[in-house]
Amino acid sequence: MIGLPSKRSRPLDPRGAALAIALCLGASIAFPSAASAQQICAADLNNNGDAADEGEQASCLATTSGAWLCPIQQVDCVADAAGQYSCPAGPQFACMVKSTGGPPACSPNQCADLATNPIVNEPPMDDPGSQPNGGIDADGNCMGQIEIFSGRGVRCRPAGLSTTFSNCCKDKGKIVKDGMGSSIGSIGTKIAVAKGVFTGMKAAYVAFKAGATASQAASAGANALIVGLDPTSLAVSLAINFMIEFLFSGCDQQDMETAMLRSSGMCHEIGSYCTSSFLGICLQKARGHCCFNTKLGRIIQEQGRPQLKAFNGNLWGTAKKPMCRGFTPEEFQALDFSKIDLSEYYADIEARAQSDIQIDMKDKVDDYLRTITP
Repeated sequence: MIGLPSKRSRPLDPRGAALAIALCLGASIAFPSAASAQQICAADLNNNGDAADEGEQASCLATTSGAWLCPIQQVDCVADAAGQYSCPAGPQFACMVKSTGGPPACSPNQCADLATNPIVNEPPMDDPGSQPNGGIDADGNCMGQIEIFSGRGVRCRPAGLSTTFSNCCKDKGKIVKDGMGSSIGSIGTKIAVAKGVFTGMKAAYVAFKAGATASQAASAGANALIVGLDPTSLAVSLAINFMIEFLFSGCDQQDMETAMLRSSGMCHEIGSYCTSSFLGICLQKARGHCCFNTKLGRIIQEQGRPQLKAFNGNLWGTAKKPMCRGFTPEEFQALDFSKIDLSEYYADIEARAQSDIQIDMKDKVDDYLRTITP
């Protein structure tokens, strides 16, 4: 059962009242049971167009009349000389006595039944990223479309109704290191970093849903995460603590994937969109991202896209439908690297002269292009 917010002393907001909604929930906030239905209400208290912030949803209170009272913006009714009670929020709002006792009270926010007006939930993003679309010829050349620094559209959810008000986008520190880290090898050597994160988070989430403890699930996730990765690319203990905390917080698999890569500097945030709504009112937001295999990839994508006509007017798509494709070889070769600021990236690399890093990176990029381009 959702905890009730404390009474607010702020003035009643007619716009918030107009957006007020009510839901019928059971023991779980996000997944109610009709058998244990209980009404709740929600209202836009901060006038931002949704009811997705903490304190903007609450369980409705049973009253002696059999009706339900929303505790959001609840006020005590005022008695006149004749002992008749009226609601300070307006005469259209009924005064009711709570089943637990106390003076008559009213609220401008109404309660309704979720059984007849269910919450509409958006599923997690389904973006597998760029997939191989061609074979390799006898000389080892790629026969399909080549993309450089491609990413994947994912989302994480900030604190809200569906996450039991846990912030599933929370930055927990750098857990996975850039694939072009302290030893600058081939761009392709650590392409498995992001894939490893997705595999590890899935293993942890599936295990947890199957009944494993958070610690057991996190261990399963860590074991799956490290397969095929350079051990220096992963802070294992931090990864395990991260998974335990997020599993307890009501975050789902994609929340965990996004948060881990986001914390490690590999994601570009595009914006927010509504992922859970009731009667057209947003109850839960999500933040859409493009996450890349390396921090370097994210930096070059952020600063390279504005240079190319192909991305003019639509740099990243939308928060709900991110466009995370990589550069074609022609686009990549057209980039002016003298206009790309890599200072953020230099800080993550062992002490080396910046000029040496640039030369080394250019050589490795050229080697990579020669390998994949006939």
